[in-house]
Amino acid sequence: MTFLRTTAIALALAAPGLAMAADPELTVFDWAGFEEPVIFQGYIDKHGDSPTFAFYGDDDEAFQKLSSGFRADVAHPCSQMVSKYRDAGLIEPWDPARIPAVADIDPQFLNSEVFKDAEGLWYIPTDFGATAIAYNTENVPAEDVSTLQVFVNPAYQGRTSLPDSADDVWALAYLATGVTDWTEVTDEQFQAAADWLRQAHQNVAAYWADPAEQSQLMASGAVDVAWSWNDAIPLLQAENYPIGFQRQAKEGSSTFFCGFVNLKNGPGNEDKAYDFINAWLAPEAAKGLLDTIGYGHTNTKALATVGDDPRVTQNLGHIDAPVLAQTPNNPEQRERQLAEFEKIKAGF
Repeated sequence: MTFLRTTAIALALAAPGLAMAADPELTVFDWAGFEEPVIFQGYIDKHGDSPTFAFYGDDDEAFQKLSSGFRADVAHPCSQMVSKYRDAGLIEPWDPARIPAVADIDPQFLNSEVFKDAEGLWYIPTDFGATAIAYNTENVPAEDVSTLQVFVNPAYQGRTSLPDSADDVWALAYLATGVTDWTEVTDEQFQAAADWLRQAHQNVAAYWADPAEQSQLMASGAVDVAWSWNDAIPLLQAENYPIGFQRQAKEGSSTFFCGFVNLKNGPGNEDKAYDFINAWLAPEAAKGLLDTIGYGHTNTKALATVGDDPRVTQNLGHIDAPVLAQTPNNPEQRERQLAEFEKIKAGF
């Protein structure tokens, strides 16, 4: 298991907003685990130390904290959150002239006016992953995970786990009810997905907050099936757990990507913010990202350096099944999903 990452996650969950102090002139507000130096080694080479990191457990927590006055220089939201940051006036555009590797970012990750428009470049996509079915290959027959209906299968009552993330659970529910594009969801499709999630809730033993928690639930034998980010798979493989990762259920699986925003009126050194992003986008960062987090790199030149790695080809590569991409969706619809998810978790 990646103990450094697991320890950082545990600390972050125990004390939300906990900072790991280093370079006082740059504060990065991030998911626990992304403070690993191999991901941004170029910054350390130039400045002699890592930035100061403050951690959060999920995207909505990060947004609420920043909206309430917490100050940092850059933050690392996933793509569907960027419109909220823009609407709230929390961010300012990046200067692409100061980030040469922007030209090497796979265009699919910038294909939204939320990220790039006439006003500027609002978002630097950096990393991507997949969400699919993780399962115990010794206890769960392959045919059971050939469909997302495994999450409502009575045989697995009390044996499943879902992420405590509205975006991921709604991606699952939409896929399970035949929707592969969440940017245009009808009221009927929303209700069908909500009804399905209420069924799935009956089987849930626990909602996991991070990959370390999910891997511990599975390794302990508490659950056999989970809707999982791909970064939990290496954690379980390292523990010799019989883990499978089914991305090609007949209804499909999901993908997501995250990146950095430039927070308005950050307290630190703006030049160092650009040094940090340039280090993140360097080709050599891809292996560090894959080794520590398990994610792919948005920089095509960087990804090419690890393109033959099975963790990329098997966990992140092309699949012959539907894919729901967690791209920006209607902010009002996302808030509706978030509120409904809270009701479902509470048993309503």
